[in-house]
Amino acid sequence: MLAGMKGWEWIIILVIVLLVFGVGRIGKLGGELGSGIRAFREGLKTDEPQDDVEKEVEETAAEEKPKKKKKKKKKKKAKEESEE
Repeated sequence: MLAGMKGWEWIIILVIVLLVFGVGRIGKLGGELGSGIRAFREGLKTDEPQDDVEKEVEETAAEEKPKKKKKKKKKKKAKEESEE
């Protein structure tokens, strides 16, 4: 579909896009897109080995487990108090 479009058709589409969005807005969107791609590439080039990331995930999961147990204890205390 897009391969069959000729030069004049692309020019007409670009003119319509410029009229709808304006030059300033398109430039701003292009800059934001470029900074997003740059941030993504920097994120891929992290210096942390994968093992360190896995350890952090395990530590975070271990920290969350006691929090859940505390909530259960509160529920048990509430049940005991209501039974009395």
